[in-house]
Amino acid sequence: MSRARDVVEVVARTLADHPDAVRVTEREHKGQTLVELFMAPGDLGRVIGRQGRTAAAMRTLVGATAELEGIKATLEFRDQQ
Repeated sequence: MSRARDVVEVVARTLADHPDAVRVTEREHKGQTLVELFMAPGDLGRVIGRQGRTAAAMRTLVGATAELEGIKATLEFRDQQ
């Protein structure tokens, strides 16, 4: 488990109306770490933010945190099924 995953989970739970529905997974994909954020559909819009600014900021945090660990990571947003 990387620090990037932990950062995503903390930020997402803080922004969500339903923090218990937040789920973050981490896996390897094409030579880099893929962090997936699953949230309730209503909360997903809040986390993505206006014009995607919050999502872009979270992706920047993931990239910077992963770089500190010497890995490459990306963040993907998913609806809770």
